[in-house]
Amino acid sequence: MRWSFPLFSFRSIVVKVHVTFFLLLIWVAFAETSRGAPPAAIAQSMAFILALFGCVVLHEFGHALTAARYGIRTRDITLLPIGGLARLERMPDDPRQELVVAAAGPAVNVVIAALIFLILTLTTGFRTPEAETLVRGGFLMRLLTVNIALVLFNLLPAFPMDGGRILRSVLAMRMSYAQATSLAATIGQGMALLLGFLGFIGNPFLVLIAVFVWIGAGQESHMAQMRAFFSGTMVREATVTEFHTLTPQDLLSDATRLLLAGTQLDFPVVDEGRLVGMLTREGLTKALGELGADAAVEQAMLRDVVTVDAGQTLDSAFAQMQAGGQRCMPVMFRNELYGLLTTENVGEYVSIRSALSGKRAP
Repeated sequence: MRWSFPLFSFRSIVVKVHVTFFLLLIWVAFAETSRGAPPAAIAQSMAFILALFGCVVLHEFGHALTAARYGIRTRDITLLPIGGLARLERMPDDPRQELVVAAAGPAVNVVIAALIFLILTLTTGFRTPEAETLVRGGFLMRLLTVNIALVLFNLLPAFPMDGGRILRSVLAMRMSYAQATSLAATIGQGMALLLGFLGFIGNPFLVLIAVFVWIGAGQESHMAQMRAFFSGTMVREATVTEFHTLTPQDLLSDATRLLLAGTQLDFPVVDEGRLVGMLTREGLTKALGELGADAAVEQAMLRDVVTVDAGQTLDSAFAQMQAGGQRCMPVMFRNELYGLLTTENVGEYVSIRSALSGKRAP
């Protein structure tokens, strides 16, 4: 995600923070200052926000580390003002595994809440708090409240919340994946309408959540339709096999000529028959401005290249492209570069297959 900065890495999962997150901290500091809070109170409010998002990071690691048990990588976790986002390469194909992965995040918050409850009980003799205490009580009491709220919010049966994925996985045990997703998305959008209505008559923040849920449910339904449409299709069937390559020693001027001469936007970089990188259009234009046209391709290419296999199913490869926000991925066959899988070519494949089968494209 653009405008994100790495904080740390754990188990090869990079945790990033989006620049807009700092706007939240600034807003909290401004709000506390406006009401005349002393510096100690402002510092405590800032510490609470950081502790809250620490819980959010642990929640996302719950998803990520559970997915890793099933061989699914998590590219990164990004902190946003509205929460955290873990970019898994894909969700498990087995509904039971998806259920476990989806439930792992809220389970982490349950554990955190239980630990805080235990600490409060041992140190202060925990008693059932009043509503005012939950909101404006001590640091740990508020953190306990927030973790309970995170569990309840994430278990709402609506995409993209965990509850929507849990609902879909349960339904998928009894019907096809596409049908389960369609039904879960419909339930989610119904909930979005209810939240939007409540937001208009009460809390405007619910309107924002409603829009978030409506869009998330629609996107999930679309992806499920694509997955069903690609069922049984191999990557090789939608692969571009006529393409240009570059070597690390080629100049950026050479890449520019290829870019202008055709429709190819991204170029595999091959050294002695081995794929060593990718030069994207964005990387090329940035390097031209910073290094000039006489710089070598190896100075501008991406070295950490994610590839797909020609024998891989197209739905899983397309999910990888969507999760990584990639326009083009190299296709390998027997450890050699076979072709390119691009979003444009996938779109053309969908159109042609729809025309031949008479089915409407997703």
